[in-house]
Amino acid sequence: MSSRFVAGMSVEEVLTVCERVNKENIAATLDSLGESVTTEAEAQKSADIYHQLLDAIEARKLNANVSVKLSQIGMDFDPALAERIAGEMVAHAHRVHCFVRIDMEGSPYTEATIAMTERLAKQYPGAVGTVLQAYLYRTATDTERLLQQGIRIRLCKGAYKEGPDIAFPAKADVDANYVNLMKRVATYSNPQTHTGVFCGIATHDEAIVNHMRHFVSKQKIDQRAFEFQMLYGVRRDLQRRLAAEGYGVRVYIPFGPEWYPYFMRRLAERPANAIFLLKNFFKN
Repeated sequence: MSSRFVAGMSVEEVLTVCERVNKENIAATLDSLGESVTTEAEAQKSADIYHQLLDAIEARKLNANVSVKLSQIGMDFDPALAERIAGEMVAHAHRVHCFVRIDMEGSPYTEATIAMTERLAKQYPGAVGTVLQAYLYRTATDTERLLQQGIRIRLCKGAYKEGPDIAFPAKADVDANYVNLMKRVATYSNPQTHTGVFCGIATHDEAIVNHMRHFVSKQKIDQRAFEFQMLYGVRRDLQRRLAAEGYGVRVYIPFGPEWYPYFMRRLAERPANAIFLLKNFFKN
């Protein structure tokens, strides 16, 4: 079952999967699984994998970038170390004309992740962005904050368990907030009306995908102003259909020996994640 959602253990295996995905006219984000390291050596080991990926993406001319969690490069015990490692990674991406997505974790990381992204974006414009989660009340404000600085956003619903004091408890409210924010980033990102901030619409919800398709058509928003983003192995039929219609599509491809503890933590945090994976296991 894991092979459906995880592209192997090694850098070489994920690069092979990336090449296959690219042949379907779908871009990729490569994600080395792991989080909550406890030593500088572990943090540097994680970083070394990302530097390998960035070099390989350039050498093989892949349509890909990378995504990293701050907790896997030392954020939990040394924020300065995490920022140094992230900065080196983004500087590398800038040199090879690639991009680093600083992934978002639970709410204790939200402000620190956004602030670090802002600092790195000032040094390396266009080479770094982050993720915003629509289930948090603060995300509308954070969206404006990042758009005004020209920082790329990956908009998702959110997969961590959060309390009603900081997050919408009802799915309907999360979906409504997601749709509002999705329209905002698409409108702001439209090259025909603005300088543009290219953003990712990260959802497997076909109703929301169709809402976006109708919205951009009605508003005459260029399909190149954004891309749909999905997870590797999830709604492959929808990914291919959108790509065939001319939309930008990117899949997040996780890999590495840390896949088992990673998935177990996600499933333990939020049982809905298990239901989501099981439902999609039986879809094309």
